[in-house]
Amino acid sequence: MADKDEYLLVLDFREHGGRSGKDEPVAQGIGKDNYNLLEVVMREDERPKGGEELYIGDGERDRVKYIKSKIDYSDLTGNSKSELKYVLQAMINDKEEEFVEFFNEATPVTPRRHAFELLPGIGSKHMQKLLDEREDDEFESLDDVKERVPSVPDPREAVIERITSELKGETKRNLFVKG
Repeated sequence: MADKDEYLLVLDFREHGGRSGKDEPVAQGIGKDNYNLLEVVMREDERPKGGEELYIGDGERDRVKYIKSKIDYSDLTGNSKSELKYVLQAMINDKEEEFVEFFNEATPVTPRRHAFELLPGIGSKHMQKLLDEREDDEFESLDDVKERVPSVPDPREAVIERITSELKGETKRNLFVKG
């Protein structure tokens, strides 16, 4: 994996195995920094809950036995898909500064398209309003984006939708998913 994640946020836990059919405790999750979707084998007696953070980096892992594989969105269980939105909401709240930075520093991605236009619900008019507001003063928070440009879809929801689309492989260019 080019961009390894140090921590995984649990989407689903299966006591008796995952996709391979082996009878081992498996958790599906999303990497906290690069948004890799992974399946990990848990140590005995470990039963993580949705949204729980697990260390998966190099070195001693106290709760995870090993990383089984990187998986695609289509490999996620129904529970994982349901939990994804809530885990992404929590991630965005925890790392809000990074997403505010995106709104403060996003640039054109091609001569005809700006990164803002790659967010669901944001077209050229919204993009221009965001750029005008940003030129006056940097955004302080995602709520600040929402208050100063009320016609733009909720920035948190737009980011969640975009990350989900990237995880599904529906985008030509990723803004957030690195894996």
